[in-house]
Amino acid sequence: MPKIKHRICMVSDFFYPNTGGVESHIYQLSLCLMKKGHKVIIITHAYGDRKGIRYLTNGLKVYYLPVWVVYNQCTLPTLFTTFPLMRDILIRERISIVHGHSAFSALAHEAIIHAKTMGLKAVFTDHSLFGFADASAIITNKLLQMTLSICNHVVCVSHTGKENTALRANVRPYVISVIPNAVDTVIFKPDLNKPIQPTITIVVISRLVYRKGIDLLAGVIPIICTRYPNVNFLIGGDGPKRIILEEVRERYQLQERVILLGSVKHENVRDVLVKGDIYLNASLTEAFCIAILEAACCGLQVVSTSVGGVPEVLPPNLVWLTEPTVNGLLNGLEQAMEDRANNKVVPPDIAHKQLSKMYQWIDVAGRVERVYSVVLNEPVDSLSCRLEKFWNQGYFAGAFFMLLQAIEHLLFLFLSWKIPENTIDKALDVPWK
Repeated sequence: MPKIKHRICMVSDFFYPNTGGVESHIYQLSLCLMKKGHKVIIITHAYGDRKGIRYLTNGLKVYYLPVWVVYNQCTLPTLFTTFPLMRDILIRERISIVHGHSAFSALAHEAIIHAKTMGLKAVFTDHSLFGFADASAIITNKLLQMTLSICNHVVCVSHTGKENTALRANVRPYVISVIPNAVDTVIFKPDLNKPIQPTITIVVISRLVYRKGIDLLAGVIPIICTRYPNVNFLIGGDGPKRIILEEVRERYQLQERVILLGSVKHENVRDVLVKGDIYLNASLTEAFCIAILEAACCGLQVVSTSVGGVPEVLPPNLVWLTEPTVNGLLNGLEQAMEDRANNKVVPPDIAHKQLSKMYQWIDVAGRVERVYSVVLNEPVDSLSCRLEKFWNQGYFAGAFFMLLQAIEHLLFLFLSWKIPENTIDKALDVPWK
């Protein structure tokens, strides 16, 4: 039986030149799927002058749509305004499966609804954990609940993430698969020729936002620098919380010991990591945290808060888990430094070899490929079926989304009449290089 070749469209607000775990996940997964012989394109919003169609490594095609970005690289949810352009792209590329990424991405939610309206299959990957109480979480969870109610399959990057998504989005657990992130171990490898230094460098590479625990980091830095004169901090990343770290550095006169690098391009992350000895992750919530995996692959000791899916990422001999408090992080760092002094740590080359066997993007792509094969055989939802699914999610929100779906269906009928599918030129497929 010949192997099915899928035609996949990855959609998210978050992609290169923006950097982060979601962006890296989409890029690496797309390349591996292309290597397996599948057709993959990416749809995201325009980044500055980067608009229209661009080709990345090995012919990976990216559509940068001219839509309005409102906050933190998230687009304004409009639904109907993106439908004509996205319909044209999906027909032009002959897409059969739309794969949305990140609950924060309005573009991903809209793409799922557009795909189902057009009779295509839809998969969604949730990369984050959410609460249930604050206003932003309630709105996001309700939006996710509506989107996933019509989605064919859901992927989470950790078992903790699966439980969180099932609860907050009211998704049946059997339609959720756990497929973790991975790391490019060819790039993220230790510097085995690094000379032994009398100082210890603690590296932090993160978006400088509240969720990443930057307030905790600001409390840890002056205490560690006071207790250990031979310890320095190397911090990469940018965000609204950077000013707090700058204030701490000025107040305690730590300009020579706390280096703020600003935003670090993904291709330079490994070069920053190998300058350090310990990697510190102070996050308050994480579904997976690919940063600690990259750091461990580079041979660093990893000290991390034990939140969300973090305990699932690394073996116990490669991570020092702590409570998400200043005292917890201090105890974790001091224990890591003590073990380092007593030579009770896994050598960098051994750690890299161990993780290389555990995490490979080609394995992740194979598991996602099986998800695609399953959903491709599922029946296409009719309009009445989608309306019923929305109605079952709650009277008020359900009725509102039923109205949106009905209007979109009318728009779809109009576009099918005005711009028939057979009048749209089909794009040539660029072979894998």
